Amino acid sequence: MKKLSLFLAFMLMCVVFNAACAQSDSLIVYTSMPLTVADTIIAGFTEQTGIKVETVVASGGELLTRIAAEAENPLGDVMMSGTISNVTNSMNLFEDYTTANEEFALDNMKNTEGPLTRFDVIGSVLIVNNKLIGDIEITGYEDLLKPELKGKIAMADPNKASSAWEHVVNMLYAMGKGDPEQGWDYVEKFCEQLDGKLLGGSSAVYKGVVDGEYTVGLTSEGSAANQVSSGADVSIVYMKEGIIFRGDGVYIIKGAKNLDNAKLFLDYCTSYDTQVMMNNDLNCRSVRSDVPASSTLPAAGSLNILDAPEEEASAHKAEWMERFTDIYIDMQ
Repeated sequence: MKKLSLFLAFMLMCVVFNAACAQSDSLIVYTSMPLTVADTIIAGFTEQTGIKVETVVASGGELLTRIAAEAENPLGDVMMSGTISNVTNSMNLFEDYTTANEEFALDNMKNTEGPLTRFDVIGSVLIVNNKLIGDIEITGYEDLLKPELKGKIAMADPNKASSAWEHVVNMLYAMGKGDPEQGWDYVEKFCEQLDGKLLGGSSAVYKGVVDGEYTVGLTSEGSAANQVSSGADVSIVYMKEGIIFRGDGVYIIKGAKNLDNAKLFLDYCTSYDTQVMMNNDLNCRSVRSDVPASSTLPAAGSLNILDAPEEEASAHKAEWMERFTDIYIDMQ
């Protein structure tokens, strides 16, 4: 009887130990977002849950490559940021999950795919250094072809940065007047204007313009707006030829070791309070239908918004990326 009691006690101890081991208070987030945004969201999550978050920062393309390389032994739990059209072809790297807030998502921001949760709406814009621009007028893509801007345009490598990929898509539809095939003539002229310069990541673009290394850069709305809010002497240009808005996502990495915490993080990112905070304080457009429009960003109705199906851009991503790269290399 005594041996049985000791055995039962030992088994109970093992159950308690295993349960304790299963309880994790950590989360590893891979992110390509500006740290002013990512750090604010993560700090709020930690304060609310007590879960400690470690961040790994890199461009969207680099993160997807890393996640694929780690597929057999995932080292991260969540990828935060990366537009849907940039991630769709890599859905196999992520877990299916529907957040507790999905019912509140805008119709065009709903997770119909399984792994693709939208938590931010981003548009492609231009950021301009007010001191360097002088008398040069920039209202859209066409103005980037002005001779005086050659070599003074900052753009990231679209193979590495989702913001740059979105600009490639945007200019194809905008300059092709809705037909991306007709936009390649513009792309050739634009690549010549880059004068052999493509930057390594999204942050290098707006930092390069703010620091005066470049006169104008191709970036995302939130990144540009945050530079304006921080007091940088820059302006935002919403291209007159048209702007594409996409869902920016947060995704659970397949095989995540801190799966429950990852789910909590996605729920937090899409919650009402977090979305209001992002809307009001971080220059992010909300994906929720019950959050009022941003008071710091132009109303969507005042902009020339292009209709560019996500599915088409995703289906042609490899082809368009290769074609852009070939054109850029030919200009060297």
